Amino acid sequence: MSLMAAQRLVQEAQQQHYAIGHFNINGLDWITTYLQVAQSTQTPLILATSDRLITDLGGFQYISHTVRFLLQELHITVPIVLHLDHGLTKDHVLQAIDAGYTSVMFDGSQLPIAENVALTQEIVHYAHARNVSVEAEVGAVGGNEDGIINGIQYASVQDALKMKATGIDMLAAALGSVHGDYVGKPDLNFARMQQIAQQTGLPLVLHGASGIPPEQIQTAIKMGTAKININTEVNYAWLNAVRHKITTPDVGHEPMPVLQAGRQGIKSLVMQKLTEFHVLGKAADKGV
Repeated sequence: MSLMAAQRLVQEAQQQHYAIGHFNINGLDWITTYLQVAQSTQTPLILATSDRLITDLGGFQYISHTVRFLLQELHITVPIVLHLDHGLTKDHVLQAIDAGYTSVMFDGSQLPIAENVALTQEIVHYAHARNVSVEAEVGAVGGNEDGIINGIQYASVQDALKMKATGIDMLAAALGSVHGDYVGKPDLNFARMQQIAQQTGLPLVLHGASGIPPEQIQTAIKMGTAKININTEVNYAWLNAVRHKITTPDVGHEPMPVLQAGRQGIKSLVMQKLTEFHVLGKAADKGV
């Protein structure tokens, strides 16, 4: 199966009250592990690269070609989306589209809302003409958001409606989540989430979901969150597994057993999240 856009996947998830898992790529082992889990469990999946890391990962063209090659090599038949996470400029977003990404996020949350909306509108026109889905953000997710340290700025219903008018396919509405590690217990604004979901009708995206308690994840899904982004927890799962393997007495000098332990850590975490999001096996269940 070739890569696909995210529109149909997130719309169906929104309607059926589950969420598509979005998992960030931090190297080749992440890509292969994500794809193998998706295929073995018959689960649709969104693979994403953060704009701030794309140079370290080899660039848009390299990632696009690598993912497509692995789809064939691993005989992947379930729906897979290749997504740009936190596109920081319009130019970068268009580069990702031209390289073959099938979904993009433009993060104009640091801009005045009028400028954010105007640039998002331009990106939507370019992307939709090429069958690429578009995610936008209103408000600001707290913490370390792709190199920008900022506090939480809650999304307003008014700004969400302005963004909906651009024709976007999904909306990241900042409602109390943060990127990176939480200090204290996360506290999502579910009342605002429900208002935005009801008034826009858009599938919502939850950024900074690593570390949010399961009961809050379930509430977010019930209220229309249809895409959930996980990165920090995957990286901790990889790091902890690698650390454990390195400290075993018989570790030897070969890197492959250590890397295999890291892949197993990623796999276990992804399986846990897909179960939590109620999306496990949905490619088989619904024929998507």
